[in-house]
Order: sequence, then C-alpha cells, then structure tokens
Amino acid sequence: MVSDRRAFLADAALDVLADEGIRGLTHRAVDRRAGLPSGTTSAYYRTRAALLTGLVTRLVARDQAELQTVAEELPPLRTVEELVDGMALLARRRLTGEGRRRSLARYACAVESVRDPELRELLVPRENAGREAVRLFLAAHGAPDVETRTHTLLTCIDGLVFDRLVSGGDVSREALEGLVAAALRR
Repeated sequence: MVSDRRAFLADAALDVLADEGIRGLTHRAVDRRAGLPSGTTSAYYRTRAALLTGLVTRLVARDQAELQTVAEELPPLRTVEELVDGMALLARRRLTGEGRRRSLARYACAVESVRDPELRELLVPRENAGREAVRLFLAAHGAPDVETRTHTLLTCIDGLVFDRLVSGGDVSREALEGLVAAALRR
C-alpha cells in the first residue's frame, strides 16, 4: 500500500510540475492535486529533494514502459521507413496527451538535474526495447560506431521533441528521415 501511495503522489507531483513548473512543485500543491489532506505528501516524501527523486523515479518508470510498448507495437525494423514510422510514433506520443505532460516534467527535471547529481543519474538514458531496436537496425545497415550513432540519433529526436514542445507543431517526417540518413552515413 505504501508504494501505491508513493506512486499516486509521484504522479500527482508530475502533474503539478507539468502544469505549474518547478517553482509550483510544493508538498501542498501535490496534496491539493492528489485530493489528500495537507501534510500527506510530506509524510511520504519528507523533503523537496525526496519529492523530486520520487517524481523522477516514477517518470523514468513510465517512460520505460512507454518505450517498451512502442517497441512491441512495431514490427521488427527492417527499412528506413519502418524506423522513421517508429520514431514518428514516439514523437507524437511525447507531444500529445499524457505523453506531453510527461515531456514537460522530464525537461523541467533535466534542467534541475544540472545541480543535482542524484537526479541526473536517474535521468540517464536506460537500456530498453526501443533503444535496442534502433541499435540493431543501425548495426544491420552497416552504420559505423553503432553505440555512438544510436545515442546521437535518439538524442537528436529528443531535441526535436523539445523544440516542438516549446514552439508547437509536430516533428516533421523529413527531419526524422534526415536524422536516420545521418546515422547511417559511413
């Protein structure tokens, strides 16, 4: 039950962060968002640092689950078109609905992690089925230095998502095709 309550509070904190930014993230704001009595959040997350750590841990778990789901929904990546389709799907998910809210929270936490090594460690990209699918695709297509190219490609996609989150609109298919072409360049 305690871990369920912690997850519930971390999700409420994520919503507060997405709506109000890092300055609006307080124990009281999380209590209000969760519809719980004042002091509940501080009983589970004593300090602001503990609240941020709980939020980021939950955010990473939800992101990892999303990446696993996307990888399972797609066929094995054989063509550039299939890889671009997968990247477009992920970008759409990160820019709309609940995924957009997580993206807003993720970027706020990323900025905060510059001053907090514990948060930074939690936010380091993790191994997951999506990353592995990209790695296997690049290797099968003869890309040099597959590890570096995988990291660069995924980081660039993240940058496009950030740009569209700030500026509005969708990540263009042409931009994704250009990134894949650059990743495959010998």
